[in-house]
Amino acid sequence: MFALIHQPAPNAMQSGSHGYNKWVIDFPKSMKTATDPLTGTASSIDMLKELNLHFETKEAAIAYAKSKGMAYRVVEKPAHKPVGRSYADNFSYGRKFPWTH
Repeated sequence: MFALIHQPAPNAMQSGSHGYNKWVIDFPKSMKTATDPLTGTASSIDMLKELNLHFETKEAAIAYAKSKGMAYRVVEKPAHKPVGRSYADNFSYGRKFPWTH
């Protein structure tokens, strides 16, 4: 099983670019869960399920994985290319969809 080194997805509720350059190590999770007979909630004894380690750079995350002797896999996402938009584009002649008001 591999530890996964990746960049987390941005928050869908915000349009800013904060956190695009952070890296996270996610550990493999065991699928063994037990159901509590009293409450019906699922529980597990695997604490790695709850653990995420955050790093500033990919190299720092790889160095940590190597120092701990973990097998890892790096998944890189494509570079974020912001699209510039302005209010005047709502009224442009070459608009893809016609203005409806």
